[in-house]
Amino acid sequence: MGSNKGVRNLFIFGSLFFFVILIVLTFDTLSKLPGRAPEITEDVNAGKMAWHKYDCIGCHTIFGNGSYFAPDLTKTTDKKPEAYLKRFLIDPKSVNPKASMPKLGIMPEEADQIIVFLKWIAKVDTNDWPPKPILAGAAGVGGRELTAGERLYQSSGCSECHMINGIGGTTAPDLTHIGNTRDKAWLFGHFKNPPAYTPDSAMPAVEASDGEIEQLTEYMLTLK
Repeated sequence: MGSNKGVRNLFIFGSLFFFVILIVLTFDTLSKLPGRAPEITEDVNAGKMAWHKYDCIGCHTIFGNGSYFAPDLTKTTDKKPEAYLKRFLIDPKSVNPKASMPKLGIMPEEADQIIVFLKWIAKVDTNDWPPKPILAGAAGVGGRELTAGERLYQSSGCSECHMINGIGGTTAPDLTHIGNTRDKAWLFGHFKNPPAYTPDSAMPAVEASDGEIEQLTEYMLTLK
């Protein structure tokens, strides 16, 4: 009897202990929620309506909710310029001919609204979710120290759109063998002014000094 009573008491007091912890954590979380998201404006709400109108969540995820057929968009406005996103929303294949996303008939005003909504999403404190990708493999460097060009490639967020050695985005050309198809002058000029070398390019100019861009160019030339 004594043994059964001890087990029962352990169960009761243990359950009460963890219930109290749950209550404390719940109140702590609720008290912090208002400060974790910016104000919802009319433009944000209009973007949310457009998001639902075109069933974007049927392919994409935000905050871990949705489908995993297409990329997570929780922090996409931190990674891609607005001009690129707008063009892609209106006509995906004009930006990337291999894009799986069809032309949905999104109007320019609706594209702007969706971008405002996605910018609001990106500002929500998600405790660093989704995690940043591991880019060491993309550089193909193993355990050695990155070159200056490789560091600029990573810090500029190039891998959000481009892929190297199977790691990176798919909305822009694969750069794994770019050194076989482009020369130094073309690469350097393209980084400085993409539309001048690729008509209707959605890629923004690389914001770096000429010396740094030359280092990035030299890195590209090693990819063969």
